Amino acid sequence: MNERKLYRLLWYFGFALYLGLLIYFLLFAEMFGRDMADRDYSYNLELFREIVRFVRYRHKLGVTAVALNLAGNIAVFIPFGIFVPVLFKPDMRLWQIVFTTMAASLIIEILQLVFKVGSFDVDDILLNTLGGLIGACIYCTSRSRKMR
Repeated sequence: MNERKLYRLLWYFGFALYLGLLIYFLLFAEMFGRDMADRDYSYNLELFREIVRFVRYRHKLGVTAVALNLAGNIAVFIPFGIFVPVLFKPDMRLWQIVFTTMAASLIIEILQLVFKVGSFDVDDILLNTLGGLIGACIYCTSRSRKMR
């Protein structure tokens, strides 16, 4: 196996590991309240509602809860914005990476709603998409530096 194939295989392995952990934490991790016991459907369709709530009540909720919700939803999708173009289409445009990230986030939110684990939240989609945008910018910046 040549070096390029090994490098690509490592990227695919990293992406599979990342997706596995992402799916576990967003759909199954009990430490985040992802149990299947008698849950109702939970959703937020009002943009910025939960973001404002977390900021407004940050002193009552605690720094950890606010950081996990806001910064965590951004940070968890930064790798997605890097992996997608590296593995599937290196010449993807920024908007394509962002759209793919938004679609993946939407699918996860729908799964959370359908399986009643967590809640469907448009704010999460926004924050996840922002994370994908940051990852895409990192990818595009590193790609343009390699071309110099």
